Amino acid sequence: MATSDSSASFEETDTRHDEMHSTIEAWIDDLVDDIDAAQASDEFQEWLDVQSRFHDYSHRNTLLIKRQCPQATKVAGYNTWRNDFDRHVQEGEQAIWIWAPIITKRCPECENSPSYHENTDCEYDETPSEEWSKGLVGFKPAPVFDVSQTEGEPLPELETAAFGDTEDLVPALTRAADELGVTVRIVDADEWEYGDAKGVCKQRSFHDLTPVVEVKARPNQADLAVTLIHEYAHTLLHFDLDDKDKRSKREVEAEAIAYIVGRYFGLDTSGSAFYLAAWQEDNSQEIQDRLGWISSTAQRIIEAVAEG
Repeated sequence: MATSDSSASFEETDTRHDEMHSTIEAWIDDLVDDIDAAQASDEFQEWLDVQSRFHDYSHRNTLLIKRQCPQATKVAGYNTWRNDFDRHVQEGEQAIWIWAPIITKRCPECENSPSYHENTDCEYDETPSEEWSKGLVGFKPAPVFDVSQTEGEPLPELETAAFGDTEDLVPALTRAADELGVTVRIVDADEWEYGDAKGVCKQRSFHDLTPVVEVKARPNQADLAVTLIHEYAHTLLHFDLDDKDKRSKREVEAEAIAYIVGRYFGLDTSGSAFYLAAWQEDNSQEIQDRLGWISSTAQRIIEAVAEG
């Protein structure tokens, strides 16, 4: 994959905007190539195979999981951890309880299982219960466990972190928050409440809609800087959007902007390709379709940092 090994600079001339846009367009081409290479790699295919074996929990179960274990990131049943991932629940761990669907044969009329059907007033008898189709008849409590409660074979991880000499980039980015209309907080790792997320964007309160960016502190300052840029991009482009179905589009735009701004300041942001490969599936070219939004927002962040 291509690497971002040098910063870029543009003189204050009448053509500066066009020169920057042209450079960003070339970098987006590099990023698309990197995403295609990432998607074709054995590392990504192994990661994708593992991800496909985790359930996509309902909204209700997701709330139950987060309420019982706020730091949960990957959740599965006891036997799934043992049989599919060669990991074992550690002794003394408390289960996370969710509602599991009960799938069995059910009456075409009252939709009850045969045993419950016999105790209802339903008079359906056109076909015997042995010939009924299976369907959802109810829910039952079921125990699951987060990966942090297990031990054994490691799960494959994608290397998405940025690297490089940041010098004073993180302080410069935090100073730029005022120019961008954002409140920024760097939170110690032991106080972080958002699981494996590196950063979040939210509003200050119900009455104060000022965007607040919180990022998890870490030794890798280059990666911290790129996370700040990613969350800044969300505040500038997506803060007032509430369409859950568009999350993939939002993540792609924010990470592409983080890739560009980080690269502008001399960081190696090639790890963004793996991050975007996980969101893009087979549509890496869509990033080029959003070049206008990506380019203008990246330039706005660059200029805010320069003015700070």
